[in-house]
Amino acid sequence: MARIRVLVVDDHRIFAESLAAALAAEPDVDVSAAGSGPAALRAMERAAAEGRGYDVLLVDAELGARTGGGELPAVPAPRPEEPAAVDGIALVAGVRAARPGVRSVVLAEKDDPRAAARALQAGASGWVAKDCSLQRLLSVIRGVLRDETHLPPALLTGVLRELTAARKHRSESERLVESLTPREREVLRCMVAGLGRKAVAERLFLSPHTVRTHMQNVLGKLGVHSTLAAVALARRAGVGPADAGTGPLGRDVVERGGQLAQ
Repeated sequence: MARIRVLVVDDHRIFAESLAAALAAEPDVDVSAAGSGPAALRAMERAAAEGRGYDVLLVDAELGARTGGGELPAVPAPRPEEPAAVDGIALVAGVRAARPGVRSVVLAEKDDPRAAARALQAGASGWVAKDCSLQRLLSVIRGVLRDETHLPPALLTGVLRELTAARKHRSESERLVESLTPREREVLRCMVAGLGRKAVAERLFLSPHTVRTHMQNVLGKLGVHSTLAAVALARRAGVGPADAGTGPLGRDVVERGGQLAQ
């Protein structure tokens, strides 16, 4: 019998252990529990090193909020190896990026269309109420392994509305980025990478004064008043950071073809 390896990630210890015990009673389920995002990442690394990686993550929607972790930005998504990734949605995004074969299901105490839409965009395959029946949860676990997406029917309309709005917001951001010159796009990518004016100048073989002018032009064309706001807009438009392998003649900053998680 093929066994399903499940990792429960919840900082409510009693809930996590109780759910793990209930799932462990199933003959085809192996289950472990982690009490935080960093603990989950360490568990996944150990399991992968031993050749028995997890199939499904059950992630608390409020992970980290009770211990001061707060809400991390959905974009950019932290990498799974970063121990600071304690927010539930950020954890889903990081795991999706590094281990696309792992399916994530978010466990929530309340229906929240906006949070559910963020979870889907981050790569989650399901959103399930914490008070659902064990059989319902098992059905979702088995369903996501068949590449199904599971949402409570009451959330469908709200989630579709949120995803449509996000798509429109992205389109507007893309239009603004496309108004930049190629050189301004290079500067923007450096800004997304967190480079300061001097570092940008060295990277692009420009004077700091010229870089300052380009940065001012970028802010003006994007209609924002700070570097942080420009970076946030760039991320919405799909702009990736400049990297060591991409110089001034590298690919365009807007990464086409990306779609919201379905």
